[in-house]
This record gives sequence, structure tokens and C-alpha cells, in this order.
Amino acid sequence: MVAGRHEVVGRGHAERLVPMIADLPDGGRADAILVDVGPGSFTGIRVGIAAARGLGLGWGVPVHGYSSLPLIAAAAFAADPAPDRLAVVLEGGHGEVFMQPFAADPFAATTDLASLAPAEALARLDSARAVGNGVRFLDMPGAIDTLPNAADAILLAPAFTALPPRPIYGRAPDAKPMAPK
Repeated sequence: MVAGRHEVVGRGHAERLVPMIADLPDGGRADAILVDVGPGSFTGIRVGIAAARGLGLGWGVPVHGYSSLPLIAAAAFAADPAPDRLAVVLEGGHGEVFMQPFAADPFAATTDLASLAPAEALARLDSARAVGNGVRFLDMPGAIDTLPNAADAILLAPAFTALPPRPIYGRAPDAKPMAPK
């Protein structure tokens, strides 16, 4: 990585992202693009993927994805290698959180991503440290409230940075197709 920018944007992802990239050295041009595919903010993830795919097409470079869950876990283990396991808990909307536990050595998810009510997530933690922006819903001592930072992608093994550039939603859609008449 030559340069980076990290900014927490509540609203206005589409308006902020491309100018942030353009402000990087050489207009942000890269030999490859790595983009967060979620789960996360519905709009933010889609804006990021659309921008990455558009730049990849325009620059003629490959675009790959990574999930924010192992990214946060890898950063947490790098910051404090003492725990042998932890659970990433992200705000999921509709009163739920996305949760996925990870082991430190070897670094791996120990179960699949789940969308859970906070009480269910708390019950499934099984004394693992919780990290992520969804911890505020758990009322758990020692939890670390944090967001993903793309600069931490250097901590991920190649298997975690080879996802297709498509959103990971984490739960079923709210809208349902109309039943045929």
C-alpha cells in the first residue's frame, strides 16, 4: 500500500468515495483493487463495490473482495494476540447483529456468519471477546467497539482476499417477490 484514507461516513458514501480516491497519489490508480464486500451498511457496501468494479474496468485491473468480519478479527488479534478466539459482532439493522467467531491459530472462522438478536449473540459468545460496532447492543464488559479499516487488509491471508466483488448481505432480503397470479 502506498497511501490510504479512512473516513467514517454516516451518509453520503457515493458523494465522498470517488473524490477520496482521486485525492490519493496518482488518482488512486492501482495494479489491483480490493474491496470490502460486507456485511455492513447496505448502501455503503454497494457503493464501494460499484466504484471498485468501475475503476477495475476502467483501469483494466482485477477486483477482488474481502469480508469485513475476518478483517476486524485479524486486526483485533494483531492488536492483542493474547486471546485465542474472539467474535466479530457488527450492527445488522432491524434490531439484529451479524456475528462470526474466529480462532487465532490458525486464523479461521469457527462457524458461519449469523444474523442474530443481540440476546442470542450474547448467549453464543461463550466467553469469547466481542469486537465490532455491534458490541454496543450486547452490554458486555471488555467488548471493543470498532469499525473495519481497509488498511488492515494486509493482515489477511490470500484466501481471505479472493472473494468475488459481490455483496455479502448476512441475512435474507426484507422484500419478497410477488406471488404469481
